[in-house]
This record gives sequence, structure tokens and C-alpha cells, in this order.
Amino acid sequence: MRCMCRECGTYMVQAEDGNLGCVCPECFARCRDCLGTDSCLTREQLKEMKEDPLAARMFLLNREDSDNE
Repeated sequence: MRCMCRECGTYMVQAEDGNLGCVCPECFARCRDCLGTDSCLTREQLKEMKEDPLAARMFLLNREDSDNE
């Protein structure tokens, strides 16, 4: 996976060492965002999202986009 560095905006590449994630070739910042690591939601957080109109709208927009393809 590849993503944009949160620190400087440079295109990051997969790290080729023992650490999972990406590394920025400019500022050497690291992230694991694109891998989905450290991003699990609890049941309580999922329930809260169900009641959040913004989260519901985002889910429906994504679903409508995939239905149109």
C-alpha cells in the first residue's frame, strides 16, 4: 500500500524492513493507516456511529457510489 505523508504530504512507500507500514522518503515519518492496523472499533463505538447522522450519510453515499458502478 502507499499513502500520503501526514507530516509533509510526500507520497510514501511501503517500508522494506521489519516494521509494517509506510515510510516517507522525505521526512522519514512512518504510518500504518493504509494497512488498517490499530484501527479496530469497539461494539460501543459502532453503536454510536449508528446514531450519528453524518456517519450514516457517509455510509449511504459510499453504498450509492458502488451501486452506480
